Amino acid sequence: MKESTGFEIKAEERQSWVSIAMVWIGSVICVPALMIGGMLGSGLTMGSLIAAITLGYALICVFMIFMGMLGCDTGLPTAVAASGALGEKGAKYIISAILAISCIGWFGIQASVCGASFSSMVADMTGVSIPVWVSSVVWGIIMLLTACFRFAGLKWLNNIAVPLLGVVLAYTLIYTLVNGGTEALSGYTPTAPMSFVSALSAAVGSFVVAAAISGDYCRFAKSRKDVVKSSIVGVLPAGLLILLIGAILAICTGSYDISVVLASSGLPLIGLIALILATWTTNVSNAYSGGLSLSVLLGQDEKKSQVTTAIAGVVGTVLAAVGILNSIQGFLSLLSAIVPALMGTMIADYWIIRRGEPGQFRMRSGFYAPGVISFLAGALVACMTGGTFASIPFLAFLNVPFFIGPINGIVVSMVLYMVLDRALGRRQES
Repeated sequence: MKESTGFEIKAEERQSWVSIAMVWIGSVICVPALMIGGMLGSGLTMGSLIAAITLGYALICVFMIFMGMLGCDTGLPTAVAASGALGEKGAKYIISAILAISCIGWFGIQASVCGASFSSMVADMTGVSIPVWVSSVVWGIIMLLTACFRFAGLKWLNNIAVPLLGVVLAYTLIYTLVNGGTEALSGYTPTAPMSFVSALSAAVGSFVVAAAISGDYCRFAKSRKDVVKSSIVGVLPAGLLILLIGAILAICTGSYDISVVLASSGLPLIGLIALILATWTTNVSNAYSGGLSLSVLLGQDEKKSQVTTAIAGVVGTVLAAVGILNSIQGFLSLLSAIVPALMGTMIADYWIIRRGEPGQFRMRSGFYAPGVISFLAGALVACMTGGTFASIPFLAFLNVPFFIGPINGIVVSMVLYMVLDRALGRRQES
């Protein structure tokens, strides 16, 4: 029997799958995705590029669907539902802390990127110089206000921003192709050859953390079928298009700086709108998920999530304004790399051991050793095989590249959880 947590979704709060898909589309279309697309374009032929993106985002969709259906069945966000596999304290002190710090930090970085690009492009267009910290604070506050309206704010923003952003990016792409881009593409050969596995890993890594927290949004779905539809329609086409557009624009313009690429479209204002919308739709999700995780960490319920979302956004905005985020971006990348392993423990617990039966889901008290151990082991494997440690000098010796880091971590944590649950689970719960 599932006990009340204060986070469950009421029947009248359930949303259509289209609304949830629009949130995913808004999250997929972001500045980092355009830049990753540009990176992949420099190392692959167009056919290999399309194959890597499609396969990578298909893998993301698979895990997203399992995590999303768990959220739909229980009505719980990821940070709360994790208590089924890691125990209440494990979910609160490990998972909630990691998710809260990651989302708050990335909110600040996105606000900083938006602020810097806004100041630069306004200066180019008008000659008016706006301090970057001022732009970062202003846009951080605007993004935060949208996030404080919970799912209603996300739904409203994405219903407006996604179609408009699509038009802006389509215009930029057509303008670039018409003005010499076609010739650049026709004779293009990769300048920095990349293996298909490396490209696949980059594609997966660009959105796999979103799969882990998909329960935050899919808990609003009306049924499992709606989770499947919203995940596939909201992620796969958008992921393919945004990375492909990023690759084409980078190849045609010779630049990975998205503000430069968008400004070169002949209408800098259109480029500025695209950049702001791409950052805004993604950053609202960062603030929302960060607020939910912070609520769990502080022992609060859904009623306080608006307050904790505000706290998350304010902290992220302040960090962006004072400019310390660049020094901790490596740490945030490390946290993001270990998040996917959480999916292995939760999928194993709910879908394999509990057989996907909502009535079998229950929240464990304390720290559940099989879940904590399997999560930590999977996170370590993900970092070792995914290249995360390669950028950290004193941990570089642990770098052992193999296949796709996040997927390796998920598989290891999933298998290990099933073994440990059978060996230690009954003993701990007896």
